[in-house]
Amino acid sequence: MINALTKSPQALLYSKFEIALADTDMNLKEFSAHLGLSPTTVSRALNGYPEVSEATRKRVAEAAEKLGYLPNSRAKRLATGRAMAIGHILPLSKEHEMVNPVFSDFIAGAGERYSESGYDLSLSVVRDEDEADSYRTLASRGNVDGVVIHGPKVDDARIAFLQDLGLPYVVHGRASDVTADYNWVDVNNRRAFFRATNFLLDLGHQRIGLLNGQLDMDFANRRQGGYRDALKARGLGFDDALVASGEMTETYGFATTKAMLSGSNPPTALLVASIIPAIGARRAIHDLGLVMGQDVSVVIHDDDLSYFRNDGDVPIFTATRSSVRDAGRHCAEILIRAIADPARQVQNILLEAELTVGQSTGPAPSLREILNHG
Repeated sequence: MINALTKSPQALLYSKFEIALADTDMNLKEFSAHLGLSPTTVSRALNGYPEVSEATRKRVAEAAEKLGYLPNSRAKRLATGRAMAIGHILPLSKEHEMVNPVFSDFIAGAGERYSESGYDLSLSVVRDEDEADSYRTLASRGNVDGVVIHGPKVDDARIAFLQDLGLPYVVHGRASDVTADYNWVDVNNRRAFFRATNFLLDLGHQRIGLLNGQLDMDFANRRQGGYRDALKARGLGFDDALVASGEMTETYGFATTKAMLSGSNPPTALLVASIIPAIGARRAIHDLGLVMGQDVSVVIHDDDLSYFRNDGDVPIFTATRSSVRDAGRHCAEILIRAIADPARQVQNILLEAELTVGQSTGPAPSLREILNHG
């Protein structure tokens, strides 16, 4: 029996933790003894406290996995005073993102880190007008310990709102017009599309179409900026007729590509902001009796997705590639640290995309004729 008069609050906390684990094969005390560490150190290592070294955290996590030691959720809540859950809120207008391979890969990466630290994932789909109230409700009820913001806009009001709310958060992406310090993980979209545009210019392409995402989204805005910068550096103007923005679906890629290539002065190359509309672009090129990589060159951004693989000895598409699954892992790690230490300095991770050359690009048609008859 626990004597509440003789135990400190910390001792009572860990005693409760051990009681909650009494019905498991191995309790905290036994597991700690096996490692030669104190129960306090082991518990803190399992729950992501910043004062525990990375080497100790890794050692404890590996031993827990090997021995099948898994503290139950009730025990963890007792030990930490937390909900042991991370929230992801999607407004109804973005409900389709749940089946989008980009979102799925992100969740898979983040979920790995949640599981390692004993966190559950809480996913809510709400009406657009109820999004702010949903964050407020999660914070007031203590249902989650932190949230991930998806798809930030150029000036995203959610960041200031969550700052005032005091709920730990991390942004997958950035908001260009927000000056506050906040946790984020992003791809260097501007540099990726600057490099991709230059790659096509080096192949002799002068008219390059851009099939972008919706321009109020920060990533799309940065990608168009990189495209524009590359054209300007070569003394080429920005042609509105060669630029499209919209929801990145296969049908958008198909219809936009067909319209661009059917014009009186069509582009000889396309930059496509995702592999999903790129599949539509490829279908349109084929329907018009053209050959991708010969008549029309295509460079895509493919996020290195698990279920839309663009690989092989020579990939189908030339692509700027980044792993959205890695981005999910990074976001989860940053958020878990922020939950453990609210005073921790904000963290920002900027990932660089790799340009991989595939079958979808070649010299501009006029340059190819010169090369063939040279």
